[in-house]
Amino acid sequence: MAAIQPFVLRWGIISTGGIASAFVKDLLVDPKTRAVHDVVHKVTAVGSRSVEKAQSFIGENAGGDKSIKAYGTYGEVYADKNVDAIYIGTPHTYHYINALDSLKAKKHVLCEKPVTSNAAELRSLLATAKEQGVFFMEALWTRFQPLALEVKRIAEEGSLGQPVVLHADLSGDFDIYNIPKTHRILDPDLGGGALLDLGPYPFIWAVLALYEHPSNKLAKPSNTIASMVKTPLTGVDRSTAFTLTFSPSSPSASNTLAAQAILSCNINVAAYPTGVVIRYERGNISIAAPIYCPKSFTVQYYEPGKSSTIAREETKHFDYVGRGMHFQADEVARCVRDGKSESELWGHDKSLLEMDVFDEVRRQGGYKFPPGVEKVV
Repeated sequence: MAAIQPFVLRWGIISTGGIASAFVKDLLVDPKTRAVHDVVHKVTAVGSRSVEKAQSFIGENAGGDKSIKAYGTYGEVYADKNVDAIYIGTPHTYHYINALDSLKAKKHVLCEKPVTSNAAELRSLLATAKEQGVFFMEALWTRFQPLALEVKRIAEEGSLGQPVVLHADLSGDFDIYNIPKTHRILDPDLGGGALLDLGPYPFIWAVLALYEHPSNKLAKPSNTIASMVKTPLTGVDRSTAFTLTFSPSSPSASNTLAAQAILSCNINVAAYPTGVVIRYERGNISIAAPIYCPKSFTVQYYEPGKSSTIAREETKHFDYVGRGMHFQADEVARCVRDGKSESELWGHDKSLLEMDVFDEVRRQGGYKFPPGVEKVV
């Protein structure tokens, strides 16, 4: 009997920055190294501001593969008949127009996080994706990594009991006083600041551990409280903290989870070694930094009846070839192959929740984008 051939997804790459470089390198890792045999990825086109930039990108990240088309415009990538899916790695505030153009060209889309500048833009894109009959997903790669899948399994199999509180932080020292104010982390025209750039990662752990928990029944947070510290350099948020409260809407509500996620992000301090701590009734899960691609986590189980005494502890380690961005690409390929419009792991509801929460955090923090940044309001 003939072997079943893997499904091949042909990718067009929009932007030639650092995140796109990492994604392409991971795309070209042999899927068999991560025990994937049903899908394969092929880069067929790269778009940049010039053909020369695209060619240089292909040389540096794809071994100079001559079969990959180098284009000096994004429009040529959208029009290429040998492209099935578009990966968008442009700055945040360009995501909407790049994704919209891709969708109108009937291409499937994987768009970097944060998927848009606000929730209204995302709703517009989802309507277009539905009209065009194509797949659309935000590139929250952490959700698809083996470690995240294992954390979810342990968290929900029952031994730890109900989650009570989650602390998650992603910070980075961007040396903000010595970089240009046009740097993406400082420029409000690029959606600069901690929230949009770093905030999706603390948020993803709140989604996995609380929003997705079976006892929550996918109920949205009942309350969001936020605060920002802005930098006088450009007015973007230097430090942001927000708390999501999950609680039953009424005594008879089907969702029974009562828990909080305390999330923070900063652009002027280094990340802490333990990035996420999820505290349960009967134990804890601690996830090592960096929380966007952690390689280990530790589970502590309390002695029965003694929540201050740890009966046993186990640490799990993960390793694979590549950075970890290929797992989301595998998900896209399978969804496209199976005719799905969205992923079950990171569906449209979760991206909408993210953008709704971020809009509210910015509102409470008094952070408004410059005129014209938000294409849909």
